[in-house]
Amino acid sequence: MSKKKQFNDFGGLVYSTDPHFTPIPEEEEVETLAPEQQVLRIRYERAGRGGKEATVISGFVGTEEDLKELATRLKQSLGCGGSAKEGLIILQGDKRNTLLPLLQKWGYKNSK
Repeated sequence: MSKKKQFNDFGGLVYSTDPHFTPIPEEEEVETLAPEQQVLRIRYERAGRGGKEATVISGFVGTEEDLKELATRLKQSLGCGGSAKEGLIILQGDKRNTLLPLLQKWGYKNSK
């Protein structure tokens, strides 16, 4: 059984007394843009991670599945751990110097 149990199509809402209630439509999956159209932002973080270094990649436009696939490919190429969640790819350690040329080689752009 899944951890997050939903009771109906309204995200668990059972009853509303609001006469003007309209359910919020679910967000549609966005098609993944080609690497040449993506503008990824790379930043280095230590705050909120217990002093551990992390490289965070944001700006990916696409499905969650494609985000996880890119994260797996990056982790294998860089030889590090990490995760992909909420539109971010988080890599363990400071990988900025090796990450930028790798992404450019694969066709991704970096914002300045």
